[in-house]
Amino acid sequence: MKDVFARLATDFFSTIVFLALYLITGDVLLATGVAIAGAVAQVIYSRIKGQQLTFMTYASLALVIVLGSATLLTNDPRFVLAKPSIAHFAIGAIMLKRGWMLRYMPPIVSETIPEYVTVAGYAWAALMFALGAGVIAVASTGDMKLWALYVSVVAIGAKVAAFAVQYAAFRVVITNRIRAARA
Repeated sequence: MKDVFARLATDFFSTIVFLALYLITGDVLLATGVAIAGAVAQVIYSRIKGQQLTFMTYASLALVIVLGSATLLTNDPRFVLAKPSIAHFAIGAIMLKRGWMLRYMPPIVSETIPEYVTVAGYAWAALMFALGAGVIAVASTGDMKLWALYVSVVAIGAKVAAFAVQYAAFRVVITNRIRAARA
């Protein structure tokens, strides 16, 4: 679990830096410039350490540079604020692959209710698209506090709630199927 949080912090480093600096200083240009520099430094550091960098690392760096540059040129933070929506849309698109969740399920789930797992995979894709659209809607307001609340509370809370509902539903359905098979 610790590794998951470390990876998330690494993946969202430039966004965290941008948000923290902007909230502290109120200066969009400073926050954006430092976030871009931080993202570049992070990739250079990883290369020096000999870490293998994935396509997603380079894609994230490109997004930070492109959207950050648009923010610097226009003095408008909405470009940088929209970045998480791109991640949500990309993940949602990947989740449209039929049965993608099956490999992450314990055998009792994938063997007992594979059709429910497939439907849940599509529901997760829909959730990612909805959250991505929400990020864009909130980013378009330009309200940093609202954006921070949405990204850190609403988006994460929706995913945690969806996971809890899925877990409970799968548990009930599997229990009912096992009882029916025994009867």
